[in-house]
Amino acid sequence: MTLFDKLGLTAARLEGAGEGAVPFDTVIEAVLSPTEVTIDGRRTLMCGSNNYFGLSFHPEVIAASTAALAREGTGTTGSRAANGTYSGHRRLEQAFADAYGMRRAQIFTTGYQANVGVISGLCGPGDVVLLDIESHASIYDGARLSGANFFAFRHNSPDDLRRKLSRQLDPQRCLVVVEGLYSMSGDVAPVAAFAEVCRECDAFLMVDEAHSFGAYGRRGLGRAEEQGVLDRVDFIVGTFSKTLAGIGGFCVSNHDELKLLHFTSRPYVFTASASPASVAGVEAALRIVTREPGLRDRLWANIRRARAGLAAAGFEIGATESPIVPVKIGAAERAIQFWRTLLMHGIYVNLVLPPATHPDNCLLRTSYSAAHRADEIDRAVAVFAEVGRALSIIPTPA
Repeated sequence: MTLFDKLGLTAARLEGAGEGAVPFDTVIEAVLSPTEVTIDGRRTLMCGSNNYFGLSFHPEVIAASTAALAREGTGTTGSRAANGTYSGHRRLEQAFADAYGMRRAQIFTTGYQANVGVISGLCGPGDVVLLDIESHASIYDGARLSGANFFAFRHNSPDDLRRKLSRQLDPQRCLVVVEGLYSMSGDVAPVAAFAEVCRECDAFLMVDEAHSFGAYGRRGLGRAEEQGVLDRVDFIVGTFSKTLAGIGGFCVSNHDELKLLHFTSRPYVFTASASPASVAGVEAALRIVTREPGLRDRLWANIRRARAGLAAAGFEIGATESPIVPVKIGAAERAIQFWRTLLMHGIYVNLVLPPATHPDNCLLRTSYSAAHRADEIDRAVAVFAEVGRALSIIPTPA
């Protein structure tokens, strides 16, 4: 055995993909707009981004980032625990606390780090983390790093969570973690039901609103807001890299103890803080999200247009209406072929293969933005239908 032997499975998967563009390693040569890029010299419609409000090119966001870049430089060159806490970091934390009406907020350098940092900073040996089995890798990694015992419960099942919590000797040492919107299936969580279970059992609840922030709730604060249970969720975590079109993550809470993660969360203490340009851009994006509900309206109109078109063409799509619309293809070989053919026709989507899904249920994960025009969505649906018929995934009309 050598260090490289464990990489053999990855090499075998890449070889199994055959000739052509390599999934998970596609180079975007130029970004022309929030909805269009250049790949392999070809103008390509982006239907695989998490830029849900299209704010990456918003003039206010660019202006704020540019001003901070000129004023404070390209990076902080230190962690928040050393020289990396600037006034912008504190200002953004206060903006998130104010937006949620919470007492405390903390920002992280990446969204991945937010989950890892909060879970591992809160929990330790002797504690228990109970997480939805379809949780993001960062949630699993945070549980592992914490040293706590952790268990998965059935996806979106408050009843299974209740059963597992009932077996715990000290529920006050239990952290339950769910996501508002799951990035592979496009499912949304019954957050209110989970909050009720945690209240009954006296456990703590954390909701990752990474994909649901912006799209759900009157102010776009996510599924907890939409379901009216913000006051019953102990910790809300999110990311900057989706609706807010930046890089970083946040946690808000009414527990004053959140501020102590500044000292105890290793992923927070031992990494450089977010750059001034990123922080300023996210602050501007947060203002836009909370003041312009029309962006949310446009996003949902585009989601419904895409879902209706794909379903009418004969595709099997995810059951839940959300910004993520998975298209079920089947075997990995067919999914890879479909993905490559779409790319050749100027449509970019995400390919979902095992272990992220079952071997016979591979997906093409599409996602949509408020920035998409109706004609762009219609073009994507038309290309999907053309390729689907050519590959015998959907029937040819009689």
